[in-house]
Amino acid sequence: MATSPFQTTQYTAEQFVESAGAVLVKVTTREICLVHHLKRNEWLLAKGRRNVGETRQATALREIAEETGYRCRLLPLTMSTRAPPALEIGHYPDEPRTHDNACEPFTVTCRQLEGEKNLKIIWWYIAAIDEGHEFRDGEEQFSAELVSFEEAVSRLTFEVDRDIVRKAIEILNATAIH
Repeated sequence: MATSPFQTTQYTAEQFVESAGAVLVKVTTREICLVHHLKRNEWLLAKGRRNVGETRQATALREIAEETGYRCRLLPLTMSTRAPPALEIGHYPDEPRTHDNACEPFTVTCRQLEGEKNLKIIWWYIAAIDEGHEFRDGEEQFSAELVSFEEAVSRLTFEVDRDIVRKAIEILNATAIH
């Protein structure tokens, strides 16, 4: 029996949880929405666990609405990814390539939780506030605030979130968003 030449760790459904979230942007003002976790006094990006039968994209949109009060849509972006195009014609090597109008995760966070094999996987998207819809208050433990791109990077509590926002800004600057 052969073994894979690649380092591999396998997790059963009892050992991992999937989450999804997004860097939420107000396109007209080039601001990012952060959530303030009031009890812990932490500034975060909106995210949460995926429900059974729910797509990652739907999870990100639902969690944003729940935590921030904003309805939003995933932004089609110009981004580099190792994923092949939607319509594969011929062989595509497993290497990064740039795609236009991609509504794909732009980064993923893998967080080791307590215990030997407990993993949280967080899929990150970039989303735009639906500015034609009325704002509603989010969950009571959060307060949402729109801040400039630069302020978002400096205000976030965790460096990993700052890295996510920096990459999102890089992608947004390379994409004609509307």
